[in-house]
Amino acid sequence: MTTRISKLFGMDIYQTDATYRGKVHDLIVNLEQGIIETITTQPLKVNSKLEAKKIITDHSIPYSKVISADDILLINAGNIPVSEKRKIEPEMEPVTKSSKDASIRKKYIGYRSKYSSSTRK
Repeated sequence: MTTRISKLFGMDIYQTDATYRGKVHDLIVNLEQGIIETITTQPLKVNSKLEAKKIITDHSIPYSKVISADDILLINAGNIPVSEKRKIEPEMEPVTKSSKDASIRKKYIGYRSKYSSSTRK
């Protein structure tokens, strides 16, 4: 399942038992692993850590429960058995300068600049 994060904002959330859970307001992303951790149904614009903690505990859904994301977000209400834990998004390696440069080079296969270490003929 692949979708743009920007498409998720404002999407309706339903459980597999047809219960409406709200709309996606904010997403909590783990940047080290490159995955979405939590979806909140209330905005996280708060004045204190206590208010943020209350929103995260009372008005959030773990992204691991998401089954499908197309026109709506469909989350498992516990009535669908899960045979194996599936990965929703691929893990990304931590970004370092050398791995970032290597991933950019992989993206543009065959591209060589005049600053490349290999010589052109």
